[in-house]
Amino acid sequence: MTSGQTAAEARTEGHEDEEVTDATAAKHDAALAVVQRLLSVRGVRSCLVHTISLELFGDGRPYPLGRRRQLAPELAVVGSPGRRDATVSVGPRSGCYLVSLGNGPSLETVREPQQVVDLILTAPVGGKP
Repeated sequence: MTSGQTAAEARTEGHEDEEVTDATAAKHDAALAVVQRLLSVRGVRSCLVHTISLELFGDGRPYPLGRRRQLAPELAVVGSPGRRDATVSVGPRSGCYLVSLGNGPSLETVREPQQVVDLILTAPVGGKP
């Protein structure tokens, strides 16, 4: 993935929707919690988003719930009217932070938690400089 790639393109390639193990999700959770604490100190609201997908079998199989998939967690940074200003996730292979700012066209790759916070704090709000 390149830094000029959009978040939507990353999702369509399956990068963001890759299934992760419980251990990987816990590792990503810990990395995102560091960013969340740094944002909280500066008065920026955010929440960790966990997505679990259940595939239900309707063909008479003996286990009714079917298959469970856990997707990579994300940190959603929310603005004043509940608008999502940024989304932060952790790259599955690189371990870098992937930051998507608002409706911006690009996905930024960042290595350090403080750099993620700086990027979010200096980003234009609502698409305005």
